[in-house]
Amino acid sequence: MVNRLMLLDTASLYFRAFYGLPDTIRRADGTPVNAVRGLLDMIARLTTDYGATHLVACWDDDWRPQWRVDLIPTYKAHRVSEAVAGAADVEVVPDALEAQIPLIRHVLDLAGIAVVGAPEHEADDVVGTYASHASLPVDVVTGDRDLFQVVDDDRQVRVIYTARGMRNLEVLTDAVVVGKYRVLPAQYADYATLRGDASDGLPGVAGIGEKTAASLLLEHGTLDGLLIAAADPGGGVSSSVRSKLTAAADYLKVAPTVVNVVRNLDLPSLDEAGAELHAVTGEARDELERLATEWNLGGSVRRLLQALDRRP
Repeated sequence: MVNRLMLLDTASLYFRAFYGLPDTIRRADGTPVNAVRGLLDMIARLTTDYGATHLVACWDDDWRPQWRVDLIPTYKAHRVSEAVAGAADVEVVPDALEAQIPLIRHVLDLAGIAVVGAPEHEADDVVGTYASHASLPVDVVTGDRDLFQVVDDDRQVRVIYTARGMRNLEVLTDAVVVGKYRVLPAQYADYATLRGDASDGLPGVAGIGEKTAASLLLEHGTLDGLLIAAADPGGGVSSSVRSKLTAAADYLKVAPTVVNVVRNLDLPSLDEAGAELHAVTGEARDELERLATEWNLGGSVRRLLQALDRRP
């Protein structure tokens, strides 16, 4: 078997699992377990179908880092349920999902699945760092477009995109990103900066939509190249676009830092993190099988164990 690393944008997946299964699926004490069930089934299927030998569940240690908010105050602001001075803001998460997150962590630990986060950083930054430095092919599993920027055919980094559901997974390579957006993955962060992204509270440049952003990057290569050309009367940038860029100058100075994933975090190596998948044995297996019954996890634990049993 060829070694292949899978990186999970974990929150993206457990939110999808939560909304994909009814929260009437509960254990005896009334705690919902639909997100736990759904996530385990996702992991079992994904690792099997895409031949993962190594897996990291990348975690949001800080879902809305203050350094990003300092640069763009609207960043994810619509998802804040409670602002906390001197600490991470509280994200809007349904109570029925919030109750399951500790259960998810516990089951992943028992299954020997590596969970890695980084202080003051999002899971995207963990993904970006591992994807940029891994010595083996990488599949990034996410429902968020932000991570399209890490796709890289030369480094064998793909994105398994879940936005249309687990029955309609889309594998993104360089060609697929270009086909969808008319920009290279390496240009995607600049494209998102120009276009904006309401789901992340990024305003973009007023008057520049997807088609214009793609055309400008096709002509000028990068956001920096575009801004240099716009500053030159003979740079080939129309007066209309030039005025829009000028009006958004303050935003454009800081947005790339917010939009680009961090690629140089000090993270444990794959070996240190315990990323290599392996069969679950001994007390951990006994406990998982017990929890499958006690927590009403149905066949999801069995399917995960079967998927892991196929590992050496």
